[in-house]
Amino acid sequence: MEKKRSGGGESAFQQGAKFLGVSVLAGAVLAGLALPAAGGLGLVTKNTVQGFDELPADLKRPPLSQRTTILDSEGGEIAKVYSRDRTVVDLADISPSMRKAIVAIEDARFYKHGAVDLKGILRALNRNARNGEVEEGASSLTQQYVKNVFVEEAGDDADKVAQATQQTVGRKIKELKYAIQVEESLGKKKILENYLNITFFGQQAYGVEAAAQRYFSKSAKDLDLEESALLAGIVQSPAAYDPVQHEDEAKKRRDTVISRMQALGHISADEARAAKEKPLGLDMSKPQNGCITASHGAGFFCDYVREVFLNDEEFGDTRKARAKRWNRGGLTIRTTLDPKAQKSVEASVEKHVRKSDKVATAASIVEPGTGRILGMGQSRPYGFGENETQINLSVDHDMGGGAGYQPGSTFKPVIAAAALERGMSVYKKYPSPYKMQYPSPVSTCGGQWSGSAPVENENRREVGPYEMKEATAKSVNTYFVSLIGETGVCPVTQMAKKMGVERADGKEIDQVPSITLGTQEMSPLTMAEGYATFANRGVHCTPVAVESITDARGKSLPVPKTSCDRAMSQRTADTVNSLLRGVVEDGTGQKAGLSGRDSAGKTGTTDQRYAAWFVGYTPNMSGAVWVGDPAHKTRMTDISIGGVYHDKVFGGEVPGPIWRDAMAGALDGKPAPKFNLVPIDDDKGKDKDKDKPKPPDDPWPDITLPPDFIGGGGNGGADSGATTGQTGGSDAGAVGGANTGTIEGGNGSNGRGGGTGGRFGGTGGF
Repeated sequence: MEKKRSGGGESAFQQGAKFLGVSVLAGAVLAGLALPAAGGLGLVTKNTVQGFDELPADLKRPPLSQRTTILDSEGGEIAKVYSRDRTVVDLADISPSMRKAIVAIEDARFYKHGAVDLKGILRALNRNARNGEVEEGASSLTQQYVKNVFVEEAGDDADKVAQATQQTVGRKIKELKYAIQVEESLGKKKILENYLNITFFGQQAYGVEAAAQRYFSKSAKDLDLEESALLAGIVQSPAAYDPVQHEDEAKKRRDTVISRMQALGHISADEARAAKEKPLGLDMSKPQNGCITASHGAGFFCDYVREVFLNDEEFGDTRKARAKRWNRGGLTIRTTLDPKAQKSVEASVEKHVRKSDKVATAASIVEPGTGRILGMGQSRPYGFGENETQINLSVDHDMGGGAGYQPGSTFKPVIAAAALERGMSVYKKYPSPYKMQYPSPVSTCGGQWSGSAPVENENRREVGPYEMKEATAKSVNTYFVSLIGETGVCPVTQMAKKMGVERADGKEIDQVPSITLGTQEMSPLTMAEGYATFANRGVHCTPVAVESITDARGKSLPVPKTSCDRAMSQRTADTVNSLLRGVVEDGTGQKAGLSGRDSAGKTGTTDQRYAAWFVGYTPNMSGAVWVGDPAHKTRMTDISIGGVYHDKVFGGEVPGPIWRDAMAGALDGKPAPKFNLVPIDDDKGKDKDKDKPKPPDDPWPDITLPPDFIGGGGNGGADSGATTGQTGGSDAGAVGGANTGTIEGGNGSNGRGGGTGGRFGGTGGF
């Protein structure tokens, strides 16, 4: 077998025949190519010269692919990502011994010849002919550099790489012409610098700086003689001379380089002897590539940054162009991630939920007024092992997430905001019985919804009449379905859109009143973004993850900026803040309250307890926490989470404390501004029924029919599905009608894939 080398090389006869047949041109081009019989030499010569003349004058030298470094907001490293591990350095930052070693073994006459070493070709032909095999290549270091440029330009495209390395006359002609052009335009020092930065040294290391770090955990400028000789020797065959896999072969090759350096007068005999006596002295460093290496659970945020890059036209006209730019790397990306907030999120997640639990949690924190994403984490780590995942549970599907999760009652403040914007009084009172039929008809953006479907409160003790403050604090379902019945569906969905509260699958929110109870799947980041609108007194800002990007030359690149627009009046936002402050003070979210700070929020627990939420905020941070099974198969009843047993999971019971601990750490040392609260007089709306006796306590207060068991309603569609779920199911109503299937989604014909985050059944249903 012929030995492969970076400069190519084939049989002595082939080399000799071509050199004689094409004279200087062919001899320079063809340090070993398949050659036709001697009678065809004239044709080869003619075609070779013609092909040479027709080539473009300049070699396109693409920027070398390098590492991209992703930093947090304070400049700390999150991760390095790359398609090729390379850090380009100047020749002055490469040790003299390394420069001498690579020239000695690859092209000893580098400084004495032009683009092609004719004397070297003759010497190689003679030596290879005597030994009957290729022992010495004839390509100059410049030719090798040009070949590596072709390979670099091919990237990871296997077909293009094959074309860039194929042993044909045409490619060698191309290589020769560009070698001549490179010699004229760059000069020897720059060629050597470029070669040392582009060539492959094995162990995923491209370029001498990455190789020095990989094999010796030091910079290329600090390489000593024997280390330089080892790296120079690897280039000819990175696999055969891999010092990790083939230590003996690597040492022999290193010593050959040392001997060559001595023969050329670069080092003395004593220096050569001393160097050969030393062991390889490897100090290997592991490749640290990709978001999987990120610390403090920031792998998912790291991956989100990549998705931002690939999805934003700021970085290229097409996704393909953006992907190519990302893979080329060489970027320094400073992000919005706050290291304190991120550590706090990760610590809280680890404290409350184990990665081996049947359910998972995900949390995101954003900054009101700027949209900056400050923290993002989840209980199932970024990876490929057991209880690990690459799905970012915090974000929408198009940004690397799943199909989202029903937010339950955390959607109710959106309805309150929409109603207040339309002039509804905070003292608006509804009978709010334990159980009632949905109001019908209800106006929508496209007309109206009508139907007959039941809805009920969490337990039988929740019986009105209620005003908005108490109904919000207690999360009274029947109050809010009455509120959306009067307000209409369209103003609610329009308000949601203004706040950035959108479905995780990218589809529009359904025009059905069941959205009141949080039936539309959403992501934690979306909910944190939406609630930040309340914290920012009604102005919504789109989330951003990137603060700045510089390329390998230090040039700043444009980055996407947040877009802020008013979603509601200050008065409405301040009123909602006052309502939600009551939730953490004396409502369902008391366990999530922060001491010494104004805070507000809302709990949410979906039907059958497939998901539980707490979304809350202070004036300067907004965070959302979801707990549930990403596959939507595990009900959170009779379950242990984080080593703590729960008969039933509520939004204020598990997500609430996760939110509290994450936010407390993230806010530590930060200012504690106050809300601009709107006084709400609890006595103002009371009437003569205030002393009306309440029904006796229900001995089974939490045994309820599904509050989301309302469908979307065709024309009076009735619900006939089993509450415990069956196999299959269909949605028979024109707008969401008769649900005859399973609450778990399962194989329901109109379900959205129960196992992948579906809506568990019919349109607008549970």
